[in-house]
Amino acid sequence: MSQGNVFARLDNEYYQLTGAEKKVADYVVGHEKQTQFMSISELAEECGVAEATISRFCRRMGYKGYSAFKLAVANSTAGSGPGEPDREGEAPHGEDGPYQTLYDADIAAIAQTRKLIRPKTMARAAKLLHGSGKVLCMGQGGSMIMAQEAAHLFSNTCPNFFPVSDAHMQAIATAQLTERDAILYFSYSGATRDVVETLKRAKERGAGVVLVTRFPKSPAAVYADIVLQCGSKEGPLQLGTVAARMAQLFLLDALNQELCLLQGDKVQKIQERIALALSDKHL
Repeated sequence: MSQGNVFARLDNEYYQLTGAEKKVADYVVGHEKQTQFMSISELAEECGVAEATISRFCRRMGYKGYSAFKLAVANSTAGSGPGEPDREGEAPHGEDGPYQTLYDADIAAIAQTRKLIRPKTMARAAKLLHGSGKVLCMGQGGSMIMAQEAAHLFSNTCPNFFPVSDAHMQAIATAQLTERDAILYFSYSGATRDVVETLKRAKERGAGVVLVTRFPKSPAAVYADIVLQCGSKEGPLQLGTVAARMAQLFLLDALNQELCLLQGDKVQKIQERIALALSDKHL
């Protein structure tokens, strides 16, 4: 396993970890620069776990021991380039310092997503959604905003995308899905009760499921036909960052391109009709 893939490995294996091991993963993701200089005792104390837990965690991640794991963290951090934000929150010097940090975080999230996108998987997702009778775009909280954005974006070329924002209405709509329908669900963690119950119900109805998440092995991913993984590393206290939404927007743009390719020559005619309809709204 490439040592530079330590954080991708953490994302993939996160929901396979024990509760104590998740504490270690959360700390490492939120303090990657500090971690590479800490002893196993110091890390165990910061995470509130035993040293033996740290050792088990490292082996589960595929490393022979703590030293090998720290080296992987160091290599990953050093190889992230100028677009990677400082996870300790240290802003560069100068008047533009705070804004540069935000800019770096957004660019890094997009760059991470670009590396995670698999063209064949994206094409499969587009084909599933394009061939569905109707596609319900869903999420909870900030993720629902992304679902609404997806429905709006895709409606410019495809007429079968509909946002369903209320949790109660989501349950009703999912219960009436058929094998010709699909759900496009947004959930950064892929672990909330709502997403798991909704996707489980959708699969029981025989509908297709595309899940946009950071964690491809999350509980909800079990019920997804296709998982589209977005970038942006978030610590446990970073809830719904703008960087995470930027990553998802980039992913949506890529998915929209695939949908337009499937529509072929129809895209221009559809957009012309929409433009004409909207022009009638202006005085």
